[in-house]
Amino acid sequence: MSTVVVYVHGLWLNGWEGVLLRRRLARSLGCETRSFTYSSVSEDLSGNARALAEFLRGIPADTLHLVGHSMGGLLILELYEGAPNLPPGRIVLLGSPVQGSRAARTLAARPIGRKIIGLTAHQALLPQRERRWHAARELGVIAGNRPYGLGRLLGPIAQPSDGTVLAAETRLAGAKEQVTLRTSHSGMVYSAPVARQTANFLREGRFG
Repeated sequence: MSTVVVYVHGLWLNGWEGVLLRRRLARSLGCETRSFTYSSVSEDLSGNARALAEFLRGIPADTLHLVGHSMGGLLILELYEGAPNLPPGRIVLLGSPVQGSRAARTLAARPIGRKIIGLTAHQALLPQRERRWHAARELGVIAGNRPYGLGRLLGPIAQPSDGTVLAAETRLAGAKEQVTLRTSHSGMVYSAPVARQTANFLREGRFG
C-alpha cells in the first residue's frame, strides 16, 4: 500500500520552505512526499485549484494526504468545493486563515497592496466568511500563538495570533480536531512539534 503526502505552500512561496517538514513527515510516516507549486500572484484561485486537482490525479497512491500551509490550505478547501475523486487520506491545515485574513485586507487597502498580494489571495484571503468542512475526509487544523510576523508590521494585533494570522481566523467548523502550538506563522513549516502533530493526525486521525 503506497502513501503519498502532498504539501501545498502559501502566498509568495514556492514549496522549498516545506522541505524540512516533508522530510520529517516522510521519516515519521514511511511515505513519499511531494510539493505542489503554483503562482499565487498571477493565477486565480479556481485556476490553481484545477491545477492542484490535475496534479493529484497524476499521483499513483493508495492513500493520499494533503498538508496546506497558510493560503495553501485555502487552495485545498477550494479543491474540495469541487468534490474531486481522489484516493482516501487526511488533511492538515497549518495556519490557514479559513475565515479570511485581517493582514491581507490591511495590506490590500494600501496603494500597491492589492497588486502585491495577487489574484489568488484577492479571492481567498480578502473576503470574510464562515466556512464549514463538509467532506468525509478527516481534517485537522494547527494554529500558532507566537505573535511574530508580517501582521505586526501592518498594525497592532489585539487578539491571539501567530504574528500573521489570528487564531480565530483558523477555526473551521466541521474539522475533526484543532490544536494551537507554540509557533509563529512562517515558523510552522520548520517546527518539529508541528511536524510531529501533523504526522500524528495523518496517521491516526487525531493530534497527539
